[in-house]
Amino acid sequence: MFSLSNKTAARIGVFALGCLAVGTALAHPDHPESMMNSAMSFSSGFSHPFSGIDHLLAMLAVGLWATQLKRSALWVLTLAFPLMMVAGALLAMSGFQLPAVESGIAASVTVLGLLIAFAVKMPLWASTTIVSVFALFHGYAHGSELPHGSSAALYGAGFVLATALLHATGLLIGLVAGKQMADKVVRMGGAGIAAVGAYLLTAA
Repeated sequence: MFSLSNKTAARIGVFALGCLAVGTALAHPDHPESMMNSAMSFSSGFSHPFSGIDHLLAMLAVGLWATQLKRSALWVLTLAFPLMMVAGALLAMSGFQLPAVESGIAASVTVLGLLIAFAVKMPLWASTTIVSVFALFHGYAHGSELPHGSSAALYGAGFVLATALLHATGLLIGLVAGKQMADKVVRMGGAGIAAVGAYLLTAA
């Protein structure tokens, strides 16, 4: 039966609380070494989504697809993804074994790219489910690569912030693109994302 050690449970608790209170976690003005470690933990987490084309494209794709769905999807999808990423990271830190992580990440790039390319419309619950499932894989990968000695809370806060920025970039591109020819460009971009995902799937 799956169980958590006291150390692992404490680490998970710190991670979850830190993601909700980043400002408090950063407040260590009288401990220079602690501040340096905190900065390194945060920067490691922040840089992680940019370290792989799979993470970067999937997070951009969520923002792009949300603009095609419009209305509530604009904020629901871009909130669901980082929240479920945190859940995935917690699974990794707890020692839970999630199968086919790399394949799941590659599939997320392929599927999201195709959804954009074909401008697929679906109910909000369905699109949220798709995004949430894929986010678990991305979060698990982030959590499993927590650098030794790093603050789990600040590392998590870093990758959540980076994810939010990538979602915002995708939203901005999609909203600025508008209709007609620009919309076709977005759909072509989705096809390109899907192609990269298909390549990643063959290598996963």
